[in-house]
Amino acid sequence: MSVKTKSLENLEQKMSGIDENSIRYHVLKCAKEFKTSWIELGRSLYSVYKDKLYKEWGYTEFEAYTAKEIGIRKQTAIKLLKSYYFLEKEEPVYLEKAGAASDDVAATPSFEAVNVLRLAKAKKALDEHDYNNLKKEVFEKGKDASLIKKNLGVIIRERQELEPEEAQEQKRVAGIKRLLGTLKAVKREIEVLKLLPASLIKETENLIKKLEEELN
Repeated sequence: MSVKTKSLENLEQKMSGIDENSIRYHVLKCAKEFKTSWIELGRSLYSVYKDKLYKEWGYTEFEAYTAKEIGIRKQTAIKLLKSYYFLEKEEPVYLEKAGAASDDVAATPSFEAVNVLRLAKAKKALDEHDYNNLKKEVFEKGKDASLIKKNLGVIIRERQELEPEEAQEQKRVAGIKRLLGTLKAVKREIEVLKLLPASLIKETENLIKKLEEELN
């Protein structure tokens, strides 16, 4: 016989006093089945977030609603929202297939894996071929988020090696930013301690401006 967790008991207790046909009940039910139905939970939470339905239920903030009513931390709730919205916007075909095969839990990738794919989509270093390969790893092979993240890192490093000019530019920009930070700190110390004449301080200011222009 399985033992119910405290969080599961809390969810069931809240569900018992709510109309089974209401969206509030539906979200609680999805939260109860979270591990096997994150897409439906993400869809429901997106509706709650978009229409601010949580305010009708006595919560001033979305984060307070997810934490107190359905027992999901802020970071998890945000990832769920973003992962679901990413599927709706970028992968509607998959989302439709997932809805048609809602009983096939094993075929559903984790929301963490989808979130990594969402982040990969925004990487300029990746081309369409790279993204499609990662997408297969998520949707077809069902790889874990940590493996997807590792593969993403490998692809980015490979692209930097194939495009040395871009990698060199990134190093140049990083070096300028470090130098700027050092110069600004030195300038402040010089001004406070009055170690050098005003003309040298002015030269330091000019150098800082020129470096800042390099970053624009």
